[in-house]
Amino acid sequence: MQIPGHIDPVVTHRSITPRGDGRIDLMGLNHLQIRQLFEESQLDAKAAKLRSKQVFHWIYHRGVTSFEVMTDIAKTMRPWLADRFVIGRPEVVEAQVSTDGTRKWLLRTDDAQDYEMVFIPDADRGTLCISSQVGCTLNCRFCHTGTMRLVRNLTPGEIVGQVMLARDALGEWPKGNMASVADDDEDDDDVGHYTADGRMLTNIVLMGMGEPLYNFDNVRDAMKIVMHGDGLGLSRRRITLSTSGVVPMMARAGEEINVNLAVSLHAVTKEIRDEIVPINRKYGIDELLRACAEYPGVSNARRITFEYVMLKDKNDSDDDAHELVSLIRQYKLPAKVNLIPFNPWPGAIYECSDPERIKRFSNIIFEAGISAPIRTPRGRDIMAACGQLKSSSEKKSRAELDRLAEEKQAALG
Repeated sequence: MQIPGHIDPVVTHRSITPRGDGRIDLMGLNHLQIRQLFEESQLDAKAAKLRSKQVFHWIYHRGVTSFEVMTDIAKTMRPWLADRFVIGRPEVVEAQVSTDGTRKWLLRTDDAQDYEMVFIPDADRGTLCISSQVGCTLNCRFCHTGTMRLVRNLTPGEIVGQVMLARDALGEWPKGNMASVADDDEDDDDVGHYTADGRMLTNIVLMGMGEPLYNFDNVRDAMKIVMHGDGLGLSRRRITLSTSGVVPMMARAGEEINVNLAVSLHAVTKEIRDEIVPINRKYGIDELLRACAEYPGVSNARRITFEYVMLKDKNDSDDDAHELVSLIRQYKLPAKVNLIPFNPWPGAIYECSDPERIKRFSNIIFEAGISAPIRTPRGRDIMAACGQLKSSSEKKSRAELDRLAEEKQAALG
């Protein structure tokens, strides 16, 4: 599917993270892909099947980065693996910790592209916000990432690698109830029953840099590994995919990934949403909400989350709140609304709504029987809050950024 907007050359379906040393990075590959690589490297089929399952378990359940520590693999076999393969991690360029405990990592790919991820600790959960692309093509006007061009999609390994790196940094790996990989070659979707068990990283949100549904194949493959019972084993109920409204891909996301859905709505009128979320010019509010109503598995127990950034005198009136309630009722959506105070960034043209206005907006929605919590800003002092992520993969003048924004909007028609 064509990505709307101005884009740089992008490899859209690269599944293996490239390396300069000629070895193949196994990070982001499932056990069937690992098995195929072993067979292509002249390992006989029976040995390849066994070794691939062992290696998969060591990589994703134990979190190891060296073949030498794989004690159930013969010592003579380990150098053979190390000569041909590697278990990668993103390079950490910078790690920052906010005064509120939020952590942000600036990461670098093997081809020197930078992207970011954020860990947000709370009393009852720890949420990892991961990126799916370097840059973004959507140009949401309130979002710092939107001032970047789309440099390229992240591979499954670069997406899963963020989760692995966070577990490394937090010093924890799941030890809960993990189903074994089935012998059936087609069974690659085992979902474990991981629970928090006192661990810090309990939830994942695809809300970092990029639009996940414009990197669908790689995001899907990465999340299947994250959910796999013999690996990280994180329940799909603990994973949320956020989209700005790529309507044609939403049903497929529900069918093939089946995680929780969050929609970056941010406005209730065509005029305002066209301005601040330009993809609305391609897929309008009505079309988007119909897709939400049809999202597989949506129910009162599994609601759609609508993200709504609060912009002063732009989308925060009582009328806006009442219209939001009307739209949710019109499409009979099991929904909750996350109200996000705007997080400023250099050059932003918007201001955050006043606290009293945000509270009034929230009350109107709550009074209609719809949950509308106000998100507490986290990590603002290290530019880790929602809408503030941006890497240095490209540095453009203000005039160049404005020109790119105009090109993106023109392309969306």
